[in-house]
Amino acid sequence: MTRAIAYIGLGANLGDTVRTLNEAVHALTKVPQITVQQVSSMYGSAPVGEGADGPNYTNSVVMIDTQLSAHQLLDALQRIELDHGRERSHRNAPRTLDLDVLLYDDAVFHDERLTVPHPRMLERAFVLLPLYEISPHLTWLDAKGQKIILTDALPQVIGQDIVML
Repeated sequence: MTRAIAYIGLGANLGDTVRTLNEAVHALTKVPQITVQQVSSMYGSAPVGEGADGPNYTNSVVMIDTQLSAHQLLDALQRIELDHGRERSHRNAPRTLDLDVLLYDDAVFHDERLTVPHPRMLERAFVLLPLYEISPHLTWLDAKGQKIILTDALPQVIGQDIVML
């Protein structure tokens, strides 16, 4: 089996969000073929995106080593979300838990279930700052095959209201 390094974005804005994110990280450690390598601090920020509302979010990023394919990883993440009461009523709806595959090795793909790299990660301080915290020299390819350097992307999100918890 091939091993991959993947980055997972965690977020929640309903219920005890800090507890939920800690439980989600623990649940990741229990998934066969996943080893949690690093976990960022938690960050608080307002909901973003069209139609986004509800309480502020708590977010974090986890780096994992996995033998799961990207789609198997997505399946595992969705099971963890469901275990925490995730409902998908509409895009950007408040949620008990949101787990996103941000990066999966150097993979670049888009299908009906999954887009890697995550299509909106460069717009979000709550993704880039935790990524920088755990992997400051991170680079990846965007959908067009262009190399993205994390430190070069950070200025795009300066000014967004975010706080380390």
